[in-house]
Amino acid sequence: MSAARDSGMTLPSPKRPDAAATDPLVAPDYAAFAAALRASGCRRCALAGARTQIVVDRGNPQAGIMAIGEGPGAQEDLSGRAFVGRAGRVLDDLLRTVGLDPERHLLIANVVKCRPPQNRVPQAAEVAACIPYLRRQIELVQPRVVLLLGATALRHFFPTQKPLVMEREVGRRFTLEAWPGIAFAALYHPAYLLRSPGKKPIALGHLQQLRQQIAAEGRWPE
Repeated sequence: MSAARDSGMTLPSPKRPDAAATDPLVAPDYAAFAAALRASGCRRCALAGARTQIVVDRGNPQAGIMAIGEGPGAQEDLSGRAFVGRAGRVLDDLLRTVGLDPERHLLIANVVKCRPPQNRVPQAAEVAACIPYLRRQIELVQPRVVLLLGATALRHFFPTQKPLVMEREVGRRFTLEAWPGIAFAALYHPAYLLRSPGKKPIALGHLQQLRQQIAAEGRWPE
């Protein structure tokens, strides 16, 4: 029998981890959210089985603009940072052309945080498991502008029963009742521009037009 029990002392209960430090969805600020998600070992969906790292973001969470893509690729999975591969370099070049520093003026994230095998499109169950993290990111960052890169990102913010045709949607700007005060814009995914380089001038035109519209409203960063 222990001395503590012999003396009638009551041992303190072991401390439970603070939920805000371990659960990204209740994190009080963005730094705590990102740290908790990276350390979470999330197993919400099958993508966890083959990932190297949970890819939370890249850029500045204090920025007024978010860019949201589909999911991490091979380079992102290795580095733990979003859009650092070939498609990321295309995105960075386009952003710099319209005066945006990808590391300073934006926070870049994805619909799913783990790499789908062979870079396939995330499945509905995978998106459903992961999208609460993206929603929490948006709640904490409170961006003024969200750039939706490609059909996967657009589909999960602008649900429709009809198949999405990016050629009709790309360049369009809209608002959503669920996210008041945010200007959304549909843009080509930079991976598509790698496959179709002839579309790059069109993609740049969309960004330039968006810059003019947003700057007129005072939302474009200096």
